[in-house]
Amino acid sequence: MEKERFCLLLLEPGETYFEDFSGLWFKKGAKEQVPGRLKLCSRSAVFEPRETALPLVKLPLQHCSRVDPSQPILTENIGDGVEIECNQVIEMLPGNILAPYSFLKESQTFIFVPTYMDVEHILRPLSQLHRAATLPLQDHNNMVATIIFSRQARFKFDPQWLEDFSERIIFEATANKVTPLVVNPGRVVLTNSILYFQPFNNIEQTVVLKIRLRHVRRVTNRRFLLRHLGLEIECCPQSSVPRIYFSLESASERDSFAEALLSQDLELDNLRQDEMTLKWQNSVISNYEYLSYLNSLADRSTSDLTQYPVFPWVICDYESKQIDLKNPLVFRDLTKPVGALDSVRLQKLLDRYDEMDPPKFLYGSHYSAPGLVLFYLVRQYPHLMLCLQNGRFDHPDRMFNSMKDVWRNINTNMSDFKELTPEFYDPEQEGRFCTNLFGINFGHRHDGRKVGDVELPPWASNSKDFVVKMREALESDIVSSNLNHWIDLIFGYKQMGEEAEKAHNSKFHCFVKLFNIIPTKLIVFYPMCYEGSVDLDSEMDFGKRHALEVQIMEFGQIPKQLFQVPHPPKLPLSPQSPIHLNDVTDSLITSKTFSEETIVCKEQEVQRAHRDYVSGVTFSSDRLYSVGQDGTLKIFKLPDLAVERSATLSSLPLSCCTVLPGATTVLAGSWDNNLHSYEVEFGRRVELLAAHEDAVTCLQWRPGLLVSGSWDCSVRLWRVEDATLGKHPIRGPQAYVAELPHENKINSICVQRDFVLSGSSGEVILWDLETRQQLKNFPCHNDDVVGAFLDPDCRQVLTCGSDSQIRLYDLNSGLQVFCKTITQQPTQLAWRQNRLLVGTLEGLLLAWDLRQVRQISQIQAHKGAITAVGLDEAANYVASGGTDRSVSLWRFAEL
Repeated sequence: MEKERFCLLLLEPGETYFEDFSGLWFKKGAKEQVPGRLKLCSRSAVFEPRETALPLVKLPLQHCSRVDPSQPILTENIGDGVEIECNQVIEMLPGNILAPYSFLKESQTFIFVPTYMDVEHILRPLSQLHRAATLPLQDHNNMVATIIFSRQARFKFDPQWLEDFSERIIFEATANKVTPLVVNPGRVVLTNSILYFQPFNNIEQTVVLKIRLRHVRRVTNRRFLLRHLGLEIECCPQSSVPRIYFSLESASERDSFAEALLSQDLELDNLRQDEMTLKWQNSVISNYEYLSYLNSLADRSTSDLTQYPVFPWVICDYESKQIDLKNPLVFRDLTKPVGALDSVRLQKLLDRYDEMDPPKFLYGSHYSAPGLVLFYLVRQYPHLMLCLQNGRFDHPDRMFNSMKDVWRNINTNMSDFKELTPEFYDPEQEGRFCTNLFGINFGHRHDGRKVGDVELPPWASNSKDFVVKMREALESDIVSSNLNHWIDLIFGYKQMGEEAEKAHNSKFHCFVKLFNIIPTKLIVFYPMCYEGSVDLDSEMDFGKRHALEVQIMEFGQIPKQLFQVPHPPKLPLSPQSPIHLNDVTDSLITSKTFSEETIVCKEQEVQRAHRDYVSGVTFSSDRLYSVGQDGTLKIFKLPDLAVERSATLSSLPLSCCTVLPGATTVLAGSWDNNLHSYEVEFGRRVELLAAHEDAVTCLQWRPGLLVSGSWDCSVRLWRVEDATLGKHPIRGPQAYVAELPHENKINSICVQRDFVLSGSSGEVILWDLETRQQLKNFPCHNDDVVGAFLDPDCRQVLTCGSDSQIRLYDLNSGLQVFCKTITQQPTQLAWRQNRLLVGTLEGLLLAWDLRQVRQISQIQAHKGAITAVGLDEAANYVASGGTDRSVSLWRFAEL
């Protein structure tokens, strides 16, 4: 609780606190006079005694029979006051102890005598609110809303709160500060250096809340009560508050606020969805961190109980003495929603659905709603439960008493489908939600047992050990490899639609006009849980709007859909060690020694290796091979780049090269439309293959098969056995297998297993080498494709285009996992393991660690454009060539 005992949590949800008055309070006929403060609220009057041993007294205005001025008692030196007669009195926090409220259903009369205030100043608004309370519910809500609007319209931000006379007010509006179960209105003011919030009342711990803009780290648009009104601001640890959540009066006003805030010079954390997904896939961030991020992205926040972060049940064994997290039987099936985990119950739900009148729904309750969240967290936040349930805790037998019982219930009960909250997987909180921290008397269960701490499974020694093991389970290999399926259900393509229908995560129904949304839609939960089910903006009746808001809060809300296609799975851990991510300094760039944080040129750079620019480089064993526009093949010995052989293969430029198994034969493509073969051991040209009708642009070898691309808009397949290389000529008619036709010139090919990936102008196509059929088409760039790669496991496709964009796709789903626009125009690309090298038109070599999703180096590698880049098999060496005719060798250091 706060410093003062009275807080907004002591009011019913939706009730507004206006102001308070200092004075004396006493029951009529009694002589005891209690000093304290009278709190005037929209539906009640609350007296807070100065003495904390005395209870707070709440008088619901709807139960007040009269509100009149009182006569002074001269004998006791008591002046004019306000006399309130009430038929139901609520006493709260007796002895300053959290406990259920006492409801005294007897007529009592109280007198409040203000100390410094004229009685009329209290009597006028109190009588007005009391008159509203006597009206029917709808008229009452309308009148209260009118009173609130009138009071707030007269409120102006006091410019004396500005810290500096040079501050400029950029944005100002009425906004609500949102905290769990509490919406407190006030005035939000943005200047060029500070964000201010001045509430309309004095209930906050500070009269004006101030957040310095230099402390702001994230600004996130939110849905609030299914409307796009929310804005959450997260700050650094030095800030006065870690975060603040606002709801504005309209979507346009929220957007204006966000635009004004983002236009300032903020130091925001870059948390892009594609980068976070890629980091999760590569195990840079944990499952817990990624789920927290997705919850935030889907408008779920710990500041809003109607959209509290949702986490999955992952363990299904809460009875064994020991738990083996390598045993699949210990884990819940993450491909199914909670409601479909038990087949018997699911069939009963489907039968009930068939008999239901519209609007139909499969599950009558949500997996996350304020009541469900507080079911788990009542021991940690008992005051929130008292607020939600009008001063009462739940029946002892219905409370969160045992993990085993709750797991059994969510598998068998026809109305229980709740998932878990982040607290179950957060060791930093040490499982405090499982412990009766405040020693509250929650009552006794039917068998006489007193409700205390949560009964944990036998495999957990205490609450801290419990959440540690729950977290270990969440991060286990079994959960990691299946978590994408649960993401599909909650945040993804199985949330609604035909796929959701197949997964029993949705069901057809027909909405009635009450819900004002598309007549036919696939849903699973009660209609009020879905965005679009009601249009609160068009509801002008304050009473009806309030009733709808209360229903939305009770039923819970479906997260915003984040993915329209299957979410990619987590990738197996790469054997490659991660790259350190320290900033690159000028001294490191100019150094001739290698650093882990950057890639630096070795002293053995070959100046003018070719007479014209270098067009291709490749590694094999302990050699580096390059070809150039001068028609020459060069072979260098590693690591000193000594020239071992040099051979002119064509009078026209060579464009690409590949080394065949055994490092004894090199094939080079040429602008003369041919493939040239060179036998390294004997230093001789072996044969010539007329491969295409235009220049050969790219080559790649797979055992038994050679793949070539050309400007003639084709990719051709050639059957070549290893044993014939260098001994017998490759004859076109005998070796030719098939042609894969394209509409544009081929710029890049990549062969992995039974697939070939080809890049041309504006598209990348995946082909099946066995059937010669297109499998997928990625229309990924607005210009020529500079490079296209398929990872060895055939899970991801990486592309780079002349439009300066780097894109990474999940192959199975087609989901774009990552997209980055670089400032320089790329000309060449090399990718192996998690290391990506990009050569640019300006001669820069950019090194990326795609595991950490960060650029780790940018160095001036060549005086002109980079025209060739290659990585060796272990991704330790990098070779580059450019229009300056030089070949350079770069190296990543060992850890």
